[in-house]
Amino acid sequence: MLLAALIGAAGAVGAAPAAEPNTQVPAGSRHYAASGFPDRIVASPAQDAGSGFAVAWRTAPLAQPPLLELAVAGDSPDMGQVQQLRASSQALQTENGDSQHHRVLIDGLQADTLYAYRVQGQGSWSAWQHFRTAAAAGEPLTVLYFGDTQNKNLSHVSRVIRQGWQSAPDARLTLFAGDLVSGGDGEDDNEWGEWFAAGGWLLPGMAVAPAAGNHEYFEEFEDTPQERRVLGKHWPVTFALPSNGAAATASTTYWFDYQGLRVVVLDGTSALDLGTAKAQASWLEKVLEDSAQAWNIVVVHQPLYPLRAERDSSVLASEIRPVLQRHKVDLVLQGHDHTYGRRADDGASLPQYISSVAGPKQYRLSPQARATMKPTAEDTQLFQVLRLDDKGLRYEARTATGRLYDAFQISRDAQGGKRFSEVTEGRIPQRDCPRPVSPKGRDDRCWE
Repeated sequence: MLLAALIGAAGAVGAAPAAEPNTQVPAGSRHYAASGFPDRIVASPAQDAGSGFAVAWRTAPLAQPPLLELAVAGDSPDMGQVQQLRASSQALQTENGDSQHHRVLIDGLQADTLYAYRVQGQGSWSAWQHFRTAAAAGEPLTVLYFGDTQNKNLSHVSRVIRQGWQSAPDARLTLFAGDLVSGGDGEDDNEWGEWFAAGGWLLPGMAVAPAAGNHEYFEEFEDTPQERRVLGKHWPVTFALPSNGAAATASTTYWFDYQGLRVVVLDGTSALDLGTAKAQASWLEKVLEDSAQAWNIVVVHQPLYPLRAERDSSVLASEIRPVLQRHKVDLVLQGHDHTYGRRADDGASLPQYISSVAGPKQYRLSPQARATMKPTAEDTQLFQVLRLDDKGLRYEARTATGRLYDAFQISRDAQGGKRFSEVTEGRIPQRDCPRPVSPKGRDDRCWE
C-alpha cells in the first residue's frame, strides 16, 4: 500500500522527473520580507582572524543603527561583562519590500577564544551565537569548501551543508566559490532568504568567506550596445568582508590569514567581463609575496581550466595563472562549471586546481576535461573538507551522502618543501550522468 501510494504521488514508474521551481516560495508570497526581528546573520573573518571577526545581519528599517553585544562565552546564562558595538547600516529595496542591512567589525580580541554575541532588531534580539577566533599558526585547522550552491538552496543545497557540518564538526572556516544564488526573475531576495535558510546555524557560528560569481552580477541594458555587468545590490550589504581588496574590485576581492593559512579571494567575473584581470593579478602578486603563512589558497569562481565545453577563461589563464605558479600556491578552489574536476599544471603537482558544485544544477563534462582531469564527476553534489597544520594538508571531496570521492595529501617538511601524494583508499567509483537529457529536456545538462 505504501509503495503504491508513493508511486501514485510521484507518477508512473519510469516517468521523467518534473523540474522543481528555483525557490519554494509561492507566487505572491512575501515569506522572506524583513521584520523587526534580526535575521540573515553571518560571520566573516577579519584580515587577522585571530584578533577579530565581522558580523552582518538584516532587519526592517530601524530608527537608528542597532547594537551588537559581545562577551567571552561562559557556562552561565549570566554573560558577565558585555561590550556593546553600534552597527553601520545600509538600506535595500527588494521584491519583498524595504530592508536594512547592518554590520559590525569586532577587533582587539584574544586568539583561540570562544565569544558569544547577539545582534539587535526592533525591540528584539537574536539568539546568542558562539564564535571562536583563530588559534596560532600551526594549530590544526579544518575548513569546509562548497562549490556553486546557486539553485534550489532550501530544497537541495541544505542537505549538502548539513552533511558537510556532520562530516567535519570541528570546521572553523567555510569557503564558498561563488554563485551562491541564481538571481534574476524578480526573486533575488527570496533566493537569498533560502540561501540563509539552507546555511542554518553554520553561517553565524563559523567564519564564512564567499567569492562573488557571475550570478552575483546582473546584465544592465541587456541586448543593447550599452550592455554591461553590474554587481547585484545584495552582495555589498549581505557580508561584512575584509576591506583590503584590489582597488578595481574593492567589494569583491579580499584576503585574510587564518591559523597558518592565507586565503585570497578573486573576482573572476570582473576579470573576464570588466577588464580588471591585470589589476587583480598585480594585487594578487603583492598579497602572495607578503604571505608568511605555511599554506596559500586562492578562491575564484571561474575555473582557470574549464570543465564545460564553450567556456573561455583564457584571460584568467594568461594573467592570473603565472602569479599562482610563481608563488607556489597550494590550492585554487573554483566553481562555475557545475561538475567536478581536479588537475595541476603540466609538469607540476601544485597548485591543484579544483572545481566543484554543491547545488543541484549539473552540467556535462567536456571531452577536454575528461582527458586532462582526474578524477571527474557529473550528476554529483559535493562538499570538500580540508584539514591542515604546519606539517600537512589533507583534502577530501565528499558526496551529499558523505561518501569519499576524491582525496590527496600535501606534506610539508621543516624547510617548507612540499610533497604531493594521491589518496585512493576508500574512494567510490567514477560518477557520470546516467540520463540523456535533463528534466527540462536539455542535453547540455544532467540536472536543472
